[in-house]
Formats: sequence, C-alpha cells, structure tokens
Amino acid sequence: MSTQNGDAAISFADYLVKVPPGTSSTVADICGEWKYDSNGRLYAYLILPEITLHCDTEHICGGNRVFNSNQTIGTNGSGGQLEFLTYTCRNCSKSRKIFALLIRTESHKKSGVVLKFGEVPAFGPPTPARVISLVGPQKDLYLKGRRAEHQGMGIAAFAYYRRVIDDQRARIFDEIIKVCQRLSADESIIRELMAAKSETQFSKAVESVKHGIPQALFINGQNPLTLLHSALSEGIHGKSDEECLEDATNIRIVMAEFAERMGQALKDEAELSTAVSRLLSKKSAATKPIAAEAKPSRETGDSK
Repeated sequence: MSTQNGDAAISFADYLVKVPPGTSSTVADICGEWKYDSNGRLYAYLILPEITLHCDTEHICGGNRVFNSNQTIGTNGSGGQLEFLTYTCRNCSKSRKIFALLIRTESHKKSGVVLKFGEVPAFGPPTPARVISLVGPQKDLYLKGRRAEHQGMGIAAFAYYRRVIDDQRARIFDEIIKVCQRLSADESIIRELMAAKSETQFSKAVESVKHGIPQALFINGQNPLTLLHSALSEGIHGKSDEECLEDATNIRIVMAEFAERMGQALKDEAELSTAVSRLLSKKSAATKPIAAEAKPSRETGDSK
C-alpha cells in the first residue's frame, strides 16, 4: 500500500478521480458537521462530492460528464469503515462507477484517511475505441498493460504493450495499407508495407520499410512506426521499473495518436468522396435537358 502526497490533504473529489487503487491519502473535506443524536452519540455524514468522469454511453454521452451519488453514509469517528460508493452519470443516468474504500475518520475532524481497494470500471482515462479496434484480439492484454501502467508497474506495462504490438503487427500494417490505398499512395510504398506485414517481429517489419508512410499519419513530423520501433527495440533488460514505465506510457500515447490519425484519414477521405459525389450529382441534375412541353395535337375533324 502506498501513501499519496505524504501528510498533505487533498479533496475527496480529486482522490476518487486521480488516485489509483492501493493508495492511502488524507482527504480534507470528507466529513460534514459533527453532531450528537438523541442518545448522546457523536456522528457526522460523509460528504460525497460531484465528480467528472468519462461516460461511454453511446448516442447520449461519449465524453466527460458529471457523476454524483445519492447515498447517505454516516460515521462515528471510532475507526475504519468499508464503504462501496456508487456514482451515476447525471446526464444519461445509465453509466455507473463503483469505488471500494476503507475510510478512517476521527471525532470532530472534517478530514479523514481513505484507502481505495478498487473501482469498476478500472482506474484511468478511457481507452479510445480506435485503439481497441487496432489491437483487435489482443484487447485484454492491452487493457492489462494499461492497468499495470496506472499502478506504476513499468516492466509489466512495457511487456504487455510490446506483446500486443508484436502479435498484431499484421493487423497494424493492414490498417496502414488501407489508408495508403485510400490516399492513392505510390505503389512502391504499398508493396513495401505488404512485404513488412509478413515479418515475424514488429521491429524487423519497421526496418524493412524504406519509403515510409503517408504524411497524414505522421505525429509531430515523425513517422509513428519509427517512434514505436525506437521504444520497443531497447527492451527492458537493465532498465529500472521507472524507466520502463516511462517507455510504456510513451508507447501507449503514440499508439493512441497513431490509431486516431488512421481513423481520421479514412474518415476525411470518406467524407470527401461523399461530398464530391453529391456535388457531381447536383451538377448532373442541373445540366440535364428539360423535356420539351408537349403541344396539343390539331384534330383535322374539328373544322367547321
């Protein structure tokens, strides 16, 4: 069990959102006013603040929303109490977040010490849908890597991410080839990418690509394949857990941005094709000759 911020107290909202499981912190504003009940027993109610979390409810939220809890929880300041807090998205009322906490309060004090055992869904920012699509069958390993990263286990996180990328190299190159084809890239680039796809290791696959990839996929002017190759080629031997954690975080960030750029490139091309088709359709309709209006026929039998 680790301790967050030493003796410095943080807000309960920050603790719930920002502190990973397994961490004990002093929370400044966890209790309300202390009172005596009719039997002379001292008590206070926990203050459960509103918090901002990601809500992934489709077609309604899909972003950061305010969550709150309607629970009423009392404390008598006599020791620790295990509590399960349930928070619900105030916008859709569908998405929920559950925290398992051990809370220790002291009589007449508004602060307390909180230990987070766990939370569901798991701690940390949401995983972009495009990254999940990119890693495909290795989704579970990728999410294990994220959990290891959030818990500060650098060697484990690096190993999980490396395994995912090595195992899904063919899928990654398939997505890049798809983008190249949509963007009408040079055939030599596509041939190199198809050859790289057959390599057994991601690092070797990247080394075999000489012409690079379309500029639309570059990140801050850098080839993302080269960035990932640089991080993965060093491995974990001889590195501290902190160094591996830094590398793992960098790999995840680059992967997420890479997936986003591939998705955006395909989306932009699809939108452009749709727009062009609509404009051509309208132009065709505007230039289509209008059929001449039929004139009434002269009936020869009507003459008087």
